[in-house]
Amino acid sequence: MRMAEKNIARAMPIGSLSDRTGVKVETIRYYEQVGLLPQPERSEGNQRRFGRVHVERLAFIKHARDLGFPVDGIRALLRLSDNPGMACDEAHAISVAHLDDVRHKIARLRSLEKELERIAATCSGGVTACDCKIIEALADHGQCRNHAH
Repeated sequence: MRMAEKNIARAMPIGSLSDRTGVKVETIRYYEQVGLLPQPERSEGNQRRFGRVHVERLAFIKHARDLGFPVDGIRALLRLSDNPGMACDEAHAISVAHLDDVRHKIARLRSLEKELERIAATCSGGVTACDCKIIEALADHGQCRNHAH
């Protein structure tokens, strides 16, 4: 048996890769399309066969996605991971930029929470067609305290 045949024999189809990693088949295909996952070997029947390198790389991608990193950030981090002799300054910059984005989103969510609490507190249990303060507030963005146009 040739080396390529041995690798294919130990490799798995996309469904097995999905089961093993908990990543949906459609998502795996997407990661292939955007270049995050390397192209797998093909069997004689032209089926894609994924190996250990795909499992490991997919685990990296999945963890990064769970932490909210965008695809471009993951691509850059994978490039750095693929070149272990490089300084990690870029990885640090990517993580700090992502942390800043997360903090901005948290601040925005806290502001949204306060506004929704304020709007919900205006409800007196009336009839929606006549005097629902929630419906009125949602219909007129000017009633929001922190509205931005």
